[in-house]
Amino acid sequence: MRFEGTSGYVATEDLRIAVNAAIALQRPLLVKGEPGTGKTVLAQEIAAALGANLIEWHIKSTTKAQQGLYEYDAVSRLRDSQLGDDRVHDIANYIRKGRLWEAFTADTRPVLLIDEIDKADIEFPNDLLRELDRMEFHVYETGETISARQRPVVIITSNNEKELPDAFLRRCFFHYITFPDAQTMSDIVDVHFPGLKQELLREALKVFYDLRETPGLKKKPSTSELLDWIKLLLSEDIDAATLRERDGRKLIPPLHGALLKNEQDVQLFEKLAFLSRRDGR
Repeated sequence: MRFEGTSGYVATEDLRIAVNAAIALQRPLLVKGEPGTGKTVLAQEIAAALGANLIEWHIKSTTKAQQGLYEYDAVSRLRDSQLGDDRVHDIANYIRKGRLWEAFTADTRPVLLIDEIDKADIEFPNDLLRELDRMEFHVYETGETISARQRPVVIITSNNEKELPDAFLRRCFFHYITFPDAQTMSDIVDVHFPGLKQELLREALKVFYDLRETPGLKKKPSTSELLDWIKLLLSEDIDAATLRERDGRKLIPPLHGALLKNEQDVQLFEKLAFLSRRDGR
């Protein structure tokens, strides 16, 4: 199993090497990077490229590691016992399988995505150490041990909201997705908007990267936000000349709501625009 990228996802050479190294080592691939740089989509594209099923586990602040293994529904069993339901005699009827259980018992080798692991409690990664390392876990209510039929390809994403434990990091192959340079970004845009006029693309990228480099910007726009912005430019028939008239370092770009996501950044650009007009530049 080797990942060489897909027609719908521009993977750099470093990223392809990281994915294939993790597959060869049979270790989880921990992917970090700015939000919107394609970490979640990477797992989807790996599954598509390998012809494997994708099992997604999206982590929330309230998610517990046990939920990825299984959950015992004691409340339903109590209710059924009060109603005289015969199902209560088999405790397995009240075991809800988690995403790791699904991945371990899949007929063919799947891709398991554990998305945004840093959203959960700090103990969450530690609680999965044994299961991800040995690829098995014990179900105490039934006394059975669930072992992986074949090791799934595990992709773990993090937005770096909190540090992950060293013991967990030692068990992963790590890759940081650096923000794409202009040429790589041009290739990414071409995948989503084939045939886009090069003049418009060039001016849009200039405005985009100038905006990202603006000092004091709280939330830099990401790849996904650039794609949304270009889609709007095309929808509103805004041409390259319109973008060229504006200095991305000082003036708010057209349809800026696709790029700027909080009021502080909008106010920053309004202030810069005012200063620019006042100075007659």
